[in-house]
Amino acid sequence: MDGLRQRFEHLLEQRNLVTEALGALEAKTGVDKRYLAAGAATLLSLYLLFGFGASLLCNVIGFVYPAYASIKAIESPSKDDDTVWLTYWVVYGLFGLAEFFSDLLLSWFPFYYAGKCAFLLFCMIPGPWNGAHMLYHRAIRPLFLKHHEAVDSIVRDFSGRALDVAAGITRDVLQTLARGRALVTPAAALGAEPKASVAQLQKDK
Repeated sequence: MDGLRQRFEHLLEQRNLVTEALGALEAKTGVDKRYLAAGAATLLSLYLLFGFGASLLCNVIGFVYPAYASIKAIESPSKDDDTVWLTYWVVYGLFGLAEFFSDLLLSWFPFYYAGKCAFLLFCMIPGPWNGAHMLYHRAIRPLFLKHHEAVDSIVRDFSGRALDVAAGITRDVLQTLARGRALVTPAAALGAEPKASVAQLQKDK
């Protein structure tokens, strides 16, 4: 229990958008930011359990703050924070892919969105217990190193075939347009001949 409390207090000492907002509220209200954070977490949990639009709120939590932090990481001179948020987006993308196939079943389970939100928060918290860092190095990276050559080969083959198909379609379209133009040109010439003859007869009269 003491370990969890120390981790919680350490998180509140980090400098980020959330802790800055909590610090501003603490200064205005005089309430310790630990109680403010605990109250906000409780309200968020209750809303995710019983509120309307829990899916939207969960997706906003998992996307908006990480996107903001990623922009700050891009603009900062350090590359360490870039790695942190790139790792998060890799895990987030794979989680979203897995959820796409299982969401219809899992969304009926009680506390699904609360659990999903807790998982996303676990993946984005700073420190050595960052969930995205742990999942990447323990599960995703070993699989990537084992299979990335085969995946690269498949991608190259698919790209080559896609380019061949696109070139073939472009060639067929150009040939069709050329045939259509060749058919239209003689017809236009034939249509112009009677007009020229009428003009010549009028001139002779």
